[in-house]
Order: sequence, then C-alpha cells, then structure tokens
Amino acid sequence: MADAAQILTTADGRPLKAALAAAQGRAKRRAFLLVLPLLLFVLLTFLVPIAYMLMRSVEHDGFAASAPALVEWFDENPDFDPANPPEEAFAALVQDLARMQEERTTGIAGTRINYSVPGSISMFKKGAREAAGLEPPYKEALLAVDANFGRPALWRGMASASNAYTAEFYLVASDRKLTDAGWARGGDKERIYLYLFGKTFMISALITVICLLLAFPVAHLLATLPMSKAALLMILVLLPFWTSLLVRTTAWIVLLQEQGVVNNLLVGLGLLDDKGRLSMMYNMTGTVVAMTHVLLPFMILPLYSVMRVIPPSYARAARSLGATSWTTFRRVYLPQTLPGIAAGSLLVFILAVGYYITPALVGGADGQLISNLIQFHMSKSNWSLAAAIAAMLLAAILILYWIYDRLVGIDRLKFG
Repeated sequence: MADAAQILTTADGRPLKAALAAAQGRAKRRAFLLVLPLLLFVLLTFLVPIAYMLMRSVEHDGFAASAPALVEWFDENPDFDPANPPEEAFAALVQDLARMQEERTTGIAGTRINYSVPGSISMFKKGAREAAGLEPPYKEALLAVDANFGRPALWRGMASASNAYTAEFYLVASDRKLTDAGWARGGDKERIYLYLFGKTFMISALITVICLLLAFPVAHLLATLPMSKAALLMILVLLPFWTSLLVRTTAWIVLLQEQGVVNNLLVGLGLLDDKGRLSMMYNMTGTVVAMTHVLLPFMILPLYSVMRVIPPSYARAARSLGATSWTTFRRVYLPQTLPGIAAGSLLVFILAVGYYITPALVGGADGQLISNLIQFHMSKSNWSLAAAIAAMLLAAILILYWIYDRLVGIDRLKFG
C-alpha cells in the first residue's frame, strides 16, 4: 500500500503526498497571515503593556543612578549594621550628595527614598546644599546637618534602593512600613491598600449579585416575548451602549444628588421633609447604583443568549408530570441557564473590579475603589507603586479565575 501511495501523482507529475503537504502548508500560512493583524494588536495593546507594568513594579533606578559611591559601598559591605554605619558609609553619602547638588538629581534620589522612608526629600535637599562644605569626620558633620541621616530606617531604605530592581513596592502595597527594625506591619490608619482591595472585591461582588437579580427576569422576558416585541425591548437594553459613559454617569449625578430629581420627587410626595433628604451621592451608594446601571447589559446579554434556546416544551413537560412552577424553575429551567449566569457574573465582576470613571465621579472619598488609587499614583505619585498594586490586582483576579474554573468549570461559560 505504501508503494502504491508513492506512485500516485498529480496532473503535473508531482508526488501526491508532497502536493498535499504543500497545500496544507499554504493553508496554514494563509490562516496565520489572516490572524497576524489581530495577534499584533493583542501583543501591542495587551501583552506589552502588562509586561511593562510588571517590570515597572520591581524597577526604579532613581537613587541607584544618582548615588554611585554609596551603591559601590553597599555592594562591598552587604552585611553592614544599619543602626551604626561606619565613617566610610557617611563619606560615600556626602560625596553622592555633593554630586546630586551639581547634577540637580537630589529630588529624584530623595523621592525614591521617600517612597519607603517618608520625609527623605527635604532631608536630602538640606544635606546636598551643605555637602560641598562638609569636612571629616563626615558622620558627625552630616548628623549635625540633620540627625535623621543616622536613622537605621534610612540606611535600610538606601541599601534597598541601591539596586534598581527591588520588591519593596509590593511590601508598601501590602501595607508594610519600613521602620528602624526593618519592614513591619503599618498601623491601623496606615493600612489603606489591603482595605481598598477588600472593599473593591466586596463592592464588585455586590454589584454582580444585584445585576444578576435585575437581569434574570429581563432576560427571561426577552427570551419569551414574540420577536417583534423582544426586538424593541432589546433596543432599550442596548441603548446605554450608544450613550457616552460620561453622559450616563453625569445623569446619575443629576438624579441622586441631595437637590436632585429623586430627592425632589420624594420631598414633593411628602415622603421626606426638606431637611431629611437622602445622601446618595459621593458615597458608596452612588457608586453601587451607577455601576449597576452601567454593567447591567453585560449580565442581560449572556443570560438572554442562553435562555432563548431553552425549549419551552421542557417546562410544559415538567408541569404535565406534576411539578409545581417553583420545582419546574428550580430543577428544569435554572440549571439550563447556569452557563449564562456564569458568563454574565464573571464578565460583570471583572469589569467592576477595574472600573475607574464612575467611582471617581459619583463615589467621592467614600466610594473610591482600588482603581482610583492606581490612577492617583500613576499621575501624581509613584509609577512603580501603581504598577505593583495593579500587578497584585491582576494576580488576585487570575487566582479567582482559577478557583472559578475549578469549582464551576470554564467550559460551562457561554457568552452567546
């Protein structure tokens, strides 16, 4: 049989096996070229930014590039005592402070140390101004300029910052604080990052549950109505997608503020007095209401895509066998909607975790989520810390995604 297959040729005399292999190769190359634009788009807009974010979360050379003498000393003396640095360490620091003053990099180096040891910027600027005129012994001279130059926490921070790559931004994002004794858990008023992580996931879960409760009857109605009426209702569901997110959020500000439409209506109906107006804006209530409205279509559409293909005959058959309406719903209808519930819940939850615009506009200080803190550090404070927080958020979502896959099964998802 093998010899016979080798004898078979195409019309131009080529061996059939070689011709088939060439045709398959051309088909694969054609398919790859068709997918290549999408692959490049995903690579440039998704994978590269994530890789850059992960790199920035562990990289910051603001101090290492500005203090070469001290970096060299740290490399030669990795086991030094932060509580009692020797004269050579202070001499290297004075040399680098003078260099920073000349090259105008004091602010960059001080800002880097300030991330782990607050107050370092002013200390470095003061020391840099005096460094050129200091004489040995440098330890006493520098401590005379500012006694904080002898703090163990400062020397621990400089030793850590002497390497451009460090994991200390993850420690800061985990509410750890650099003290004279080393990294320790911050006080109750200093634990803001983990609190915001927990708050973000709790609010996202709450919004997911509310969306599910509101979307389920709407999706069921869409799936059971005649096509003409269902199409009209679907337009109303999709209408928010055709409206700017900023416009929708601003509309909720008009509705929910103390002098807004809802409060005026309640006062007009006599349900509230003018002094008892409800506070529904710039707090968690406003965040939950506005985000639920924005994310509701993302729950309705997966549910509808599943419900519309469930044969009504299943429910009729269950009732004909004596099942009550509740039993029919619980044991026949609901299990068939689980793929849509799983897809909608996952989609809404992940979108809610990363939402920024709506909490920023309607949430106020009480309604802020972890995404607002990431934006603050990116625009005004510390890119590396923002990247570390974002990386932790990404890791938490991936872990939840893995748990979801183990418990529910990702293969049961159905988006349409």
